[in-house]
Amino acid sequence: MAAGVHDRNADQAAYWNGPAGRRWLERQELQDRLLEPISELLFARAEPAAGERVIDVGCGCGATTITLARRVGRMGHVLGVDLSAPMLARARERAEPGLSVDFVVADATLYPFPPSGADLLFSRFGVMFFAEPVLSFTHMRKALLPGARVVFACWREPRANPWMMLPLMEAYKHVPRLPEMAPEDPGPFAFARQERVIGILRAAGFAAIAMEACDLPLDLAVGQGLDAAVNSALAIGPVSRALEEQAESQRIAVAGAIRAALAPLQRGMTVPLGASVWMTTARVPP
Repeated sequence: MAAGVHDRNADQAAYWNGPAGRRWLERQELQDRLLEPISELLFARAEPAAGERVIDVGCGCGATTITLARRVGRMGHVLGVDLSAPMLARARERAEPGLSVDFVVADATLYPFPPSGADLLFSRFGVMFFAEPVLSFTHMRKALLPGARVVFACWREPRANPWMMLPLMEAYKHVPRLPEMAPEDPGPFAFARQERVIGILRAAGFAAIAMEACDLPLDLAVGQGLDAAVNSALAIGPVSRALEEQAESQRIAVAGAIRAALAPLQRGMTVPLGASVWMTTARVPP
């Protein structure tokens, strides 16, 4: 468990050190492949350069952190921060010797970053889970150099992300709905509203804020066919939460419903579904 967790982020720490962290560990390689198109969009906007110092927030099992470390080289440094001890243990295992990278189990809202030390704050879907995002981003800004860059991806609204929502709607034919969340509650879609994100970043002291809507297909099967797509839908995301504590018979029924919905979408060994993200950039004022 992470030390120094903000009181309002304690539920997230428990979740990512519990069932969610275990699911991501089991599917780490497949999830990295699934999200690789989004990672590439992020790297293209972040442009990490040799010698730079980078903070990767919500780095999980370290895929983006390790790529960043390779790009900044030995004269640079990357710090991966995440609440999940199990996921960071995997990240440390994956990092090859010689990389200038460290991983710390911590809440980025409170972690004592060296002041004004980093050139880039980076995150792939790690910033939507802060209970008080203005507080969190204000604290992280203090770790950045004047003129430093911020680059992160966050999901747009649910209806624009059928890769998550189509399987969930099929699951709801057989299991109770998840508790309804307010639009700004910490979770995958907490940063879906552009005006909210811009307001958070402005209040936290950032400038030159831009948000680009990017629509792209994600292959739920990661090139392994319909069975793999069904397994992906069951294992990660809102369907996995809806299935917690449900009977095996319900899980089987949900799997059948998802298979029937995905089968017409299969293209060879792929099952592409629409996804939509905000590519968000900002800077620390010089």
